[in-house]
Amino acid sequence: MRSMVVAAMLGAAAAPLMAAVALPVFAQTAAGSIGIDNFTFTPQRVTVRAGTTIKWTNKDDIPHAIASVGKVFRSKTLDTDDSYEFTFTTPGTYDYFCSLHPHMTGTVVVTSDVGDNAGQ
Repeated sequence: MRSMVVAAMLGAAAAPLMAAVALPVFAQTAAGSIGIDNFTFTPQRVTVRAGTTIKWTNKDDIPHAIASVGKVFRSKTLDTDDSYEFTFTTPGTYDYFCSLHPHMTGTVVVTSDVGDNAGQ
């Protein structure tokens, strides 16, 4: 019985630590993913740090293709479940669209890879 109590206490103490370690990794993955479905990019606007790789995945039942307005990146045509990745190394705002359906638009905002809390 005593070992069960100790195990429960250790588990309760470790939970916040595990959340602090695991949640930022999940947040990075989520921030680096953009879905394509029903003629929409989701999320339509994402903010990431320089060095982040964004992965677009086509979940629609028709082809799509990603192209930046400034011709910085361009994917091949993506069929259902195909994906395209691009690593953003330079801070700035990158507007993009589906080159097959130009009414589909999105934005990636890239911030400096230096932390906003530098110096704190």
